[in-house]
Amino acid sequence: VRLQVQNVEKPLYRGTFHCFQSIIKQESAFGLYKGIGSPMMGLTFINALVFGVQGNTLRALGKDTPLNQFLAGSAAGAIQCIICCPMELAKTRMQLQGTGEYKLKTKNYKNSLDCLVKIYRKEGLRGINRGMVSTFIRETPSFGFYFLTYDCMTRYLGCEAEDSYVIPKLLFSGGMSGIVSWLSTYPMDVIKSRLQADGVGGVTQYNGILDCIRKSYHEEGWRVFTRGLTSTLLRAFPVNAATFATVTVFLMYMRPEDNLHECEPGPVIQQPSSL
Repeated sequence: VRLQVQNVEKPLYRGTFHCFQSIIKQESAFGLYKGIGSPMMGLTFINALVFGVQGNTLRALGKDTPLNQFLAGSAAGAIQCIICCPMELAKTRMQLQGTGEYKLKTKNYKNSLDCLVKIYRKEGLRGINRGMVSTFIRETPSFGFYFLTYDCMTRYLGCEAEDSYVIPKLLFSGGMSGIVSWLSTYPMDVIKSRLQADGVGGVTQYNGILDCIRKSYHEEGWRVFTRGLTSTLLRAFPVNAATFATVTVFLMYMRPEDNLHECEPGPVIQQPSSL
């Protein structure tokens, strides 16, 4: 977030690792966890919603095809925006609060919940849902590629329930799915972050998505749309590897033993000859 929204004329950070070092040096290790309350509150519901909607949509479509995997994932991505957008708004505002300060001189928000409450009181529902359209544009195709990649990877690697290497294969498949999903829509994530950070400090720069794209490109060129990509991909692999592997293994062991050998499809991997 900090790399995505920093002022190009007076940049605070030269790159991912410099940003990481600067935060620890200036704000202590706790600075790396600013805004953690928002994901802690929202990610449980988001993941439950995403995997539930994806599985049920795929079953409703009837046939397990790459197109249906993409459509089911896209449906899941679209619906979870309701929770994702306010959650990321609070996270963004909290992460930008007190940039470069060891002890905050002015603390606008006590925590993520307080952040959302204050935004709501000042701007209403529209303020809480700032960046909703850009979030929708980002999440819908992103989750389509997310589940499609996972399905293709698990098929290619032959992830069978009896395979002694099934866990490493699931971790690798999940990690690659996360990377592909972020690469597919990353420029829109930059725009989303800039829109949600707009107004911090009392200065509003953008009138909407197109205005943000135009001004960002005019001031910084095409590279602006890749700001923070390295840190995002470094995060994406382990996070999504753990997420997909945990969900898949949990579903695998929650099924009756006889169903494991029948390889009955679950809500995540819908294929006749695999998990």
